[in-house]
Formats: sequence, structure tokens, C-alpha cells
Amino acid sequence: MNVELVRLADRPDLLETAAQWFHEKWGVPLEAYRESMQASLSGECAVPQWYVALEGGRIIGGMGVIENDFHDRKDLTPNVCAVYTEVDQRGRGVAGALLRFVCDDMKDRGVCTLYLLTDHTSFYERYGWTFLCMAQGDGEPEPSRMYVHRA
Repeated sequence: MNVELVRLADRPDLLETAAQWFHEKWGVPLEAYRESMQASLSGECAVPQWYVALEGGRIIGGMGVIENDFHDRKDLTPNVCAVYTEVDQRGRGVAGALLRFVCDDMKDRGVCTLYLLTDHTSFYERYGWTFLCMAQGDGEPEPSRMYVHRA
């Protein structure tokens, strides 16, 4: 796998491309991504942070770390969010590599516990995440699984 893992704060030149990529994947307004990514560039706080996996200059995966990923458990913070790997890149270890990279980077920034809300039932356990509880996503009809990762 010839993939480069990048923290957006280290590559601010990618901000606009990354904001557009996440917007296309999740439908969250482009400006919301821009604002969060711009905040990550200041270096003043550990959160928010944004990460992408690049191959040949193309974004093939990404995720962020924000305070709350739009759910009712405001006490469970910060959250890994917007986890996505391009369909043609799945099964290559891109998401797992990004998850490790993000957890290590956040630990280096003094954040040793991360949370993640998902509908997946076994994927995150492979990477050291543990099911914690069910949480209600904003506007979602059913609760989703909340995972925790402790460094």
C-alpha cells in the first residue's frame, strides 16, 4: 500500500480539496467543513483535527476529530467522525491505517480517549475500539453504536 497519511494541519494546501471531498461524501454543508478545518490549522487546540489518506495525490480516505458527532451524548467527547474510504479502495487497510494514525496523533496531543458513533457492528473492534453504549444520532430514527478507544 503506497498511501500517505496526512494531518490537514500539516498540509493546509489541501484544505479546499479535503472540504469538498468530505462534503461530497456526507452531504454536510461545505462551509461547515471549511470552518472546522480552518480551526484545526491554528494549532491552539487538539480538537478539531482532520486527516486524509492520499494515493497519487488523490484522497482515498479520510476522517476527522470533532467535539460531538451530532448525537445526544454530549459527555462523550471528542469524536472521530466522517470516516470514509473510497469504494474502490476498501479492503486495503486504508481505514485501519487512518484510525491508528488518528489515535496516535491525538494521544501525542494529550487526548487519550476518543469516541465514535457508527452503525457498523464489528469493524472497529479490529482496531482496538470497544463498544460502549447506544446513542441517539440527531435526526436519526434508531440509536447507533457508540465505541470508545483508550490509548
